[in-house]
This record gives sequence, C-alpha cells and structure tokens, in this order.
Amino acid sequence: MTTRRQVITAMAAGTAAGLLGLGAGPAAAQDVSVVSLAVPGPLGDVALGSADAKVTVIEYASLTCSHCASFHNETFPAFKEKYIDTGKVRFILREFPLDDLALLGFMLARHKGDEFYYPITGLLFEQLGKTWAKVGDDKPLDALLATVRQAGITQEDFDATIKDRKIYDGVVAVRDKAAKDFGINATPTFFINGKRHPGALSIQDLDKAIEPLLAG
Repeated sequence: MTTRRQVITAMAAGTAAGLLGLGAGPAAAQDVSVVSLAVPGPLGDVALGSADAKVTVIEYASLTCSHCASFHNETFPAFKEKYIDTGKVRFILREFPLDDLALLGFMLARHKGDEFYYPITGLLFEQLGKTWAKVGDDKPLDALLATVRQAGITQEDFDATIKDRKIYDGVVAVRDKAAKDFGINATPTFFINGKRHPGALSIQDLDKAIEPLLAG
C-alpha cells in the first residue's frame, strides 16, 4: 500500500517513471475516432464553450510543459475570445502529466471542483518556472502550495488532495488512455474534431484548422 510519505517523496522527486509509470506509447496515428475521443475520463471533462459548437478542440497538456504554458499564456486568451466565448468552439483541457509535480497540480485543480479547474491550471501555466517548478528548486511542493494559495487552496486542501486516491486514479487514467489509445507521447497535443495537431498552436494555426470546419 502506498503511504502518504511515499506519495509526497515520489511527487517531490519528479522522477521520469514516478508513480505514473511513464513509458513509450504506440506509434501515433494522425487522426483518431471522434467517438472514442469524446469519451471522458473517470472524473469527467471540464469544458468551456457551447455544447452545440460545430468544433471541439481537445488539448492534452502537462502543467510542467513550457510549450503548453506558452500556448495558454500567449495564444489561449485570443483563442477564447474569438472562438469559445462566441459559441463557435467547445474546448476541453485533458490531463497528460509528464511528471509527478504536474500530476499533483492537476489533482489540486480537480480537488476544488469544476469551477476552479481553469483558474488553477491557468495560474500554474502563468507561474511555471517563476514561482513553482523552477530549475534547481529543492522544495518543489512548498513552491507549488505557495502558488496555488493564490487560487484559494489551503494547506488542508493540499493535504487532502495528496491522499485522494480517486482523483489520483482519475488523472492517471486520462493520461494512460491517451497514451494507449491515441498514441500521445508529447505535449501539447491537440485534436480538432478528431484531427491531430501536435505542438503549441498559434492563433493563425487555429484559424487555418477551425475556419474551414465552421464554414463546412
């Protein structure tokens, strides 16, 4: 049985395998079944935008991925204003943590409920490498807690999250399914109506992918 101390130690170490058991996935197909992709993980999806939108954009990301942070900090605001807020696109961020620190970050975002999911993940992307997940940081958990306190996470929330096996299993299940069924092995990876688009997309990239679907 995994103890709380083992969980904290493994997360703080941020090992390549850690508790996630990262490994090479299958060769990535270019596109996937929209039906298969639409099935949410055990914790459900937290979606932004209209459920009736013609276009669905699903992003698999890691909170410790600098390319993911670049997308959310530099491109996402314009993307949200142009497509999500206008009802043209439904957006879903799904967890693909590349290390245990990212896993815990996603768990904290899930712990407080759906209304906190994007504020907390957005905060962590914004502060990546600044207040948390800094190179050479010998107290990564303290830095993570100090950062998420800005979003209302308390020490009690933090401790409860670490012990929450349901949330842990749910986040890992999303990552494992993405690796096994969709061949994802890098972040960010986007699917736009089932078509794969790897890498941090610019607003111009999104325009090229989305506009024909809206016109069709």
